Amino acid sequence: MSLSVALQVAQSALAARQTESSVVARNISGAQESGYSRKSVLLSQTYTSSGQAGGVRVDGIERTTDSALYTSLLKNTSIGTSQEAVLTGLERLAETTGDTELLLSPAAVLGKLQLSLQSFASDPNNTILAQDVLQSAKDVADTLQSGSALVQDVRASADADMATSVANINSLLTQLEDLNSVVVEGTQSGNDVTDAQDARDQVLLSLSEEIGITTLSRADGDIVVYTDSGVTLFETTARDVTFDATLIYDATTVGGSVVVDGVAVAGPGAVMPIDSGRLHGLAQLRDDVAVTYQNQLDEVARGLIEAFAEADQTAVGPDQAGLFTWSGAPAVPAAGTLISGLAADIEVNANADPDQGGDLDRLRDGGISDPADPDYVYNTTGAAAFSDRLQELVSAFDAQRTFDPGVELDPTDSLSGFASSSVSWLEAGRQAMTSNVEVQSVLLSRTAENLSNETGVNIDEEMTLLLEIERSYSAASRLIAAVDSMLEDLLDMTR
Repeated sequence: MSLSVALQVAQSALAARQTESSVVARNISGAQESGYSRKSVLLSQTYTSSGQAGGVRVDGIERTTDSALYTSLLKNTSIGTSQEAVLTGLERLAETTGDTELLLSPAAVLGKLQLSLQSFASDPNNTILAQDVLQSAKDVADTLQSGSALVQDVRASADADMATSVANINSLLTQLEDLNSVVVEGTQSGNDVTDAQDARDQVLLSLSEEIGITTLSRADGDIVVYTDSGVTLFETTARDVTFDATLIYDATTVGGSVVVDGVAVAGPGAVMPIDSGRLHGLAQLRDDVAVTYQNQLDEVARGLIEAFAEADQTAVGPDQAGLFTWSGAPAVPAAGTLISGLAADIEVNANADPDQGGDLDRLRDGGISDPADPDYVYNTTGAAAFSDRLQELVSAFDAQRTFDPGVELDPTDSLSGFASSSVSWLEAGRQAMTSNVEVQSVLLSRTAENLSNETGVNIDEEMTLLLEIERSYSAASRLIAAVDSMLEDLLDMTR
């Protein structure tokens, strides 16, 4: 090897070690930054025109990646945020049941009403017991009304959160477009784009929190992003994600759909529905979970009106709404047929409420539906000890009825059993989702930890590498010194 080649080797080694030192320092500095991946220098051998080794060349800087773990992290993040959104809603819906000892659930207040009726039936001339029945009935109606109001508030909150999520998605897609341009242009020009790639990965991770995504890598570091259902979110440019929020909800309200690039991906009109992400969980809560629970409350209300309906004692006229009534009174809702919003509409009939001009004796005697029509009076003699109607109402709680089969409960059950099943349905769903969130949290934590172990910075390893670079730098320096000494000797010989 000639002295000039030796000098070239030493100089290239010094330049390479200088770059490596800078990258190691960069790794140490970024070790605690979220999403930072370890960087390393790409080196290649150079050769002289005669084929001799001529040193090393810095070809660029690369980052440590693990596409399989990163893809798993995106997926688990989306699943986790979806489940958390549903769980948050279920926990709010569980406020309608509360602590079982507080007797807040529809099933609990129904049980209290049945006990009040039993007590009144044992002493049907007792005004205090009659007043207790009336108050218990009001508690039932209030519980159903407040429960319905809470359900619709949960739906409205989910709708507002969907609007926020869509705004976040559009903001993240704009950031993604900017970062992707930096990566592509930098890759084409040979610049270091590893920091931009890290930033882009963090944007994708944040995006996966809002909506389930899949990614496709292309030439020059370019990427394409799809929803987990296959709709394009980003390809060179960000696609439009739109959503029209609905401010006020009642049981009949149908929320808007989330549209990506002209395709509905969440909501009742979804053509290619997403499977994960916060947006998916919120839509599921708004359009499925809360709606089902509302329907169950409506069916409890319908069962109440049916159970307390008064029959024409001459068997000529139709049954009419009695102690519990609604806007469609005096008609009784059709058996086994859901009427949306009935839980919010049900109320205690004013004809039995002294505070509204009614008469408490009608609880015992009947005629609540139409005081002017004697055909609906059960106690035709006005006997103070008459208890047949009260006993009939007590039995009505446990009589088999037909409920709408679309509310995810047994369509053939008693009123008490159906109300209890609704509470169990809600609690079972909450417990199951709590368990799912806990499992998903562990899975997400393990995936993030494994990815960090694979692609993150180990300070001890970096410090060890820094020592090796220092020794290599010293060796190159000594080689330069040796070449310099040889050149000095050659010059001295020529003088």
